[in-house]
Amino acid sequence: MALIQATLKTAIKAALTAQTNKTTNPEAALDDLADKLATAIDSFVKSGTVTGTCVTNTGSGTITGVVQ
Repeated sequence: MALIQATLKTAIKAALTAQTNKTTNPEAALDDLADKLATAIDSFVKSGTVTGTCVTNTGSGTITGVVQ
């Protein structure tokens, strides 16, 4: 599957929006934001499919897989 930038954008906006009202502990809010952004980026990267060409002694072929 192709990477869908709109999905990542939505997750980033949600992570940022969740932090807008947090004023009591800025360090905890920063850690929470970093966790949410890392999760969004990780999910985005892992949502793609990788396709490549494999060349062996017996010929070549196409391989497909996912990032885990």
